[in-house]
Amino acid sequence: MEASVILPILKKKLAFLSGGKDRRSGLILTIPLCLEQTSMDELSVTLDYLLSIPSEKCKARGFTVIVDGRKSQWNVVKTVVLMLQNVVPAEVSLVCVVKPDEFWDKKVTHFCFWKEKDRLGFEVILVSANKLTRYIEPCQLTEDFGGTLTYDHMDWLNKRLVFEKFTKESTSLLDELALINNGSDKGTQEKERSVDLNFLPSVDPEMVLQTGHELLSELQQRRFNGSDGGVSWSPMDDELLAQPQVMKLLDSLREQYTRYQEVCRQRSKRTQLEEIQQKVMQVVNWLEGPGSEQLRTQWGIGDSIRASQALQQKHEEIESQHSEWFAVYVELNQQIAALLNAGDEEDLVELKALQQQLSDVCYRQASQLEFRQNLLQAALEFHSVAQDLSQQLDGLLGMLCVDVAPADGASIQQTLKLLEEKLKSVDLGLQGLREKGQSLLDQISNQASWAYGKDVTIENKENVDHIQGVMEDMQLRKQRCEDMVDVRRLKMLQMVQLFKCEEDAAQAVEWLSELLDALLKTHIRLGDDSQETKVLLEKHRKFVDVAQSTYDYGRQLLQATVVLCQSLRCTSRSSGDTLPRLNRVWKQFTLTSEERVQRLETAVAFHSSAEKILQECPEQPEAFNEMEQFDEIEAVGKSLLDRLTVPVVYPDGSEQYFGSPSDMASAAEHIREKMKLVSLKKQQLRQPEVATPES
Repeated sequence: MEASVILPILKKKLAFLSGGKDRRSGLILTIPLCLEQTSMDELSVTLDYLLSIPSEKCKARGFTVIVDGRKSQWNVVKTVVLMLQNVVPAEVSLVCVVKPDEFWDKKVTHFCFWKEKDRLGFEVILVSANKLTRYIEPCQLTEDFGGTLTYDHMDWLNKRLVFEKFTKESTSLLDELALINNGSDKGTQEKERSVDLNFLPSVDPEMVLQTGHELLSELQQRRFNGSDGGVSWSPMDDELLAQPQVMKLLDSLREQYTRYQEVCRQRSKRTQLEEIQQKVMQVVNWLEGPGSEQLRTQWGIGDSIRASQALQQKHEEIESQHSEWFAVYVELNQQIAALLNAGDEEDLVELKALQQQLSDVCYRQASQLEFRQNLLQAALEFHSVAQDLSQQLDGLLGMLCVDVAPADGASIQQTLKLLEEKLKSVDLGLQGLREKGQSLLDQISNQASWAYGKDVTIENKENVDHIQGVMEDMQLRKQRCEDMVDVRRLKMLQMVQLFKCEEDAAQAVEWLSELLDALLKTHIRLGDDSQETKVLLEKHRKFVDVAQSTYDYGRQLLQATVVLCQSLRCTSRSSGDTLPRLNRVWKQFTLTSEERVQRLETAVAFHSSAEKILQECPEQPEAFNEMEQFDEIEAVGKSLLDRLTVPVVYPDGSEQYFGSPSDMASAAEHIREKMKLVSLKKQQLRQPEVATPES
């Protein structure tokens, strides 16, 4: 039974243990009856509660009960005395009924308690208040009975409430802490489940411990905190008994609370470790996911300075996004380092693994970013050198395209020296471009090392082709400029070698004639398929470019001869007929080349259409647009065969055939064979159409 449950009854002070003792060291139980009717039930409840407080050892010494009947009626006193027989018969050794001075004298004769001793189980005496000292020492009696013992019922009740509350809370808290602490010793899964359900105690352990310490302090000071003036008070047995009980509870609480704090610390450490692990995985997942994907999509190097700068700006944006995650990495690395310095051995392996994983991913990603930045910087430098070289070539070409009419030999030498200086500058620029290009190619070749398994062959090939194309284009332009410089140099140096110029012009005519002869005799094949024919067509165009260069070179020589002759005021012996011969040969070459182009283009159209027809599935005849395609192929083939038999007619009326008759016959035979295959295909497709009406 708890005092808080029957607090209204206890406040009535129907009975109390003052702390006083009789001469046998038995406790004194006082029942102060009043003028108002006393509820026996409430008195019984009060007695039950009071008698539950002393220890068994104390109870064995017996109780002396003082029934204060001075303000009550005899029948109430008698009822109370008889009730003691049922409530505490074994513990009561003496009942002192404090009577009024004269009121009960006649009543006593009707009921003698001493005669009922055997039946009651204890001795009952009637005594005046001033004679209680015969049985009980004055120092053990309260002031109501002329004693000196100080007793404050409300202070005792408040203290009792505090003690019981502390006992209840501490006991409950001990159970909760024990459940939490014991749960922490189980397996990981059970521990997590137990801690999740009961991790926070229902009351604050610090508050309970503080209450216990304050209560123990009051008990040890041997006085009521509520006593007026701090009067010294001898503690009751229940308070002496409460001291070790409170100390035991406090010791148990401190022990369990210490364990609980360790559990909380471990849980906090585990929570912190899990949070770090979660953040680590967030960083790793982003870097290996979106971060790596951003780098995978950025493989180009640009085709100009502006394009490379745009890619650099895009890369800086990517770096900016990565910087935010790298900042998280630095913070996490510091947290992990702090945990490693103060962590337990069981966490060291996991922490080091997390730190290693995080560092590997971040360093790898940082290396990729740095590689990409270096690659773009190298591309920018390459395009810058290429642009400078292009401007130099444009300047040199512009100088070469302007005709110079030197007045004397000194100006010729000066102009020639300037050309040489510009050409040397172009050589140095081209050498620098090659070095930058090779360095860029070397970096691109290493790009696969951070491609995460992505096939970058196609992307790299585009970059490589672009770089090589730029270098080849610059080389070609430089070569062309060199050729033109050579021409200009020749024009300048051969002003005294006029005959040499005429010979060179004649040689150009011969070269062009040889090219024409080679075109007629060796450029015969039309190709076995469309792909080969296209290759032949491309080669022919390059061949025409060579002839064009030869023709241009010859004309330049003749023009130089004329200029030199005019400058030298002399006439050329052969330039007069060289130019017509050059133009005639070039006209013949042009007509022959055009005929060659027409034949190759017709052959490309024929092979392409025939291959398309022959490669189509027979189950899809509707794809042929009925039979119109077959007719077109036959028409193209016949047109091509007809062209093979027609000679090239020149303006002077002369005629020339391509190759020998056997060569033309071989080419025509191949075309006829393919036309036969097409015709056979046409017949195969017509058979289902014929069979359908018959069926």
